[in-house]
Order: sequence, then structure tokens, then C-alpha cells
Amino acid sequence: MHTHFMDKLRNYDVSFSGLKIGKHEFRFEIDKTFFQLFDTEQEFTNPRIEVHVSLDKHTTFLEFEIKIKGLVELVCDITNDNFDYPIENEIKILVNFGEEYDDSNEDVITIPSTDHAFNVAHLIYENVMLSIPMKKISPNVSDEDLQILDQFSPKEIEENEEEHESDPRWDALRKLRDNN
Repeated sequence: MHTHFMDKLRNYDVSFSGLKIGKHEFRFEIDKTFFQLFDTEQEFTNPRIEVHVSLDKHTTFLEFEIKIKGLVELVCDITNDNFDYPIENEIKILVNFGEEYDDSNEDVITIPSTDHAFNVAHLIYENVMLSIPMKKISPNVSDEDLQILDQFSPKEIEENEEEHESDPRWDALRKLRDNN
């Protein structure tokens, strides 16, 4: 079982040892089989996501940019209907070389200098997870429903979510409201 899993994961290895210094592009298409590699409960179904990995190879370190774009199916918090939700996100990460693997620093991952490839599966996974909204609200939900929801949504919870500069999901919702 485990080796099978490792093989599948290996599809997301970006092999850098033979590459010239400079930029290289890799593409992955991911769907539910990718997420089955991670034995966690997903909050979405039917993912259809394109992953664009660009690697800038320097002499002593690697610079990765991982962009995702696609659709996932969510269940609406209010109506319980399934709806397609477009996601788009990117992560930039530096990879440098050291004695052993270390990802305790958020923006820099250290991998053993003996490695020839860097596996991007976890970063792709994380990238998708970061794109899933806390509140899942179908575009078909009416204004009245949203107003009712506003009255009942607990305000404290908002504060202790990591402070993002204005949350694009809410901006999108506001636009939806204003356009109706």
C-alpha cells in the first residue's frame, strides 16, 4: 500500500538536477485521485484543477511558484445545494540545500543536498486548501438569505482568523449583492 502511494506521489516530483540555470515550467492536472493521496477529509468534491509550476533554478537554490486555477464543488451552508466554486491561488517558495529536510520556516524549505527532485504535491495540496472559503455560499442564495445569515453570524470568529488584507471572497460576495 505505502509504496503504491509513494509511486503516485512521485508523479509530482519536479526533477531539477539535469536542468539548466533559469526558468522551467511544469503543468499538472489534478482531480479527486490526487486528493485521495492525502488521507484527510476534504471539504469539496469533484476538483478539476490545473497546476502551473514554474521553477527558477539558481546555482545554490531553487525558486518555485505554484499557481492553481480551477473548480471545486462545494455544498452551500444555507441551501445545502452543490455548486461549483472557482479557485485560484499561488504560493511562492524557496528551496535550498542542507543536511536534512526542514520545512519549519514558512517561506524556505531545506532539502538534503543529495536530492535530485523536489516534490510539489504537498504545496499543491496546501494551495488548494487555502483557496476553500470558510463560508460556502452558493451564488444562487438570495439577498434576504444573506441578510439573515449576517444577523446570525458570530462576529468573534472573524477576528481570530488570520488577518488577511480584505478577504477576496467577501469582496466577491459584496459584488454579488450589489449587482443583484
